[in-house]
Amino acid sequence: MSDTLYLLLDQNIQIEHPHVYLQDIARLSCSNSKILNRLRVMPVVNLPPDKPGRYVFSVMDLITQIQQKEPDLEISSIGEPNFIITFKNKPGPGFLWEWVKILFVGLSTFFGAGFSIMTFNNDVDVGSLFSNIYTQVTGQPSGHFTILEITYSIGIGVGVLFFFNHFGHMKITSDPTPMQVQMRLYEDDVNTTIIEDIERMKNS
Repeated sequence: MSDTLYLLLDQNIQIEHPHVYLQDIARLSCSNSKILNRLRVMPVVNLPPDKPGRYVFSVMDLITQIQQKEPDLEISSIGEPNFIITFKNKPGPGFLWEWVKILFVGLSTFFGAGFSIMTFNNDVDVGSLFSNIYTQVTGQPSGHFTILEITYSIGIGVGVLFFFNHFGHMKITSDPTPMQVQMRLYEDDVNTTIIEDIERMKNS
């Protein structure tokens, strides 16, 4: 009975060196430890050292390479039929630059959300609405700083915290935040688009 290799690949794998081995891009499982150790260090591809970027590969081509090295091995692939190797050969931006970007995005989001809320309140004339409700209920003219405005402002802040599901490093629940979900969907869409574009270029 021949041994079986189980091959698990993610859709997008990031590496920082041009010489790519099988253990760099896949998680491997095999009952035969000798075969497993040989395949871990099997060269997959040598990327151009001066050309960082995204490279699309087919799992079928990878399986063919493995079978050439281990012809009697059965291979079971788990995961995507195509995968992307993201090659980054340069160190990332410095710590200070990372915080500058975080601060910029945070301020843009904060003031953008604040502007949107103010525009909404102005369009529906929330101030006049609260003033009329206060006058009808209490019989007194509103000073535009009543319990209605206070609770409304607190409610917006609490609602934002519950919606985004975290405050600083603290999370209200263990579920991923809406931002994390959207970023994951965005990454999946980008990966799918890259793979489909490469496939179309090959077929054209």
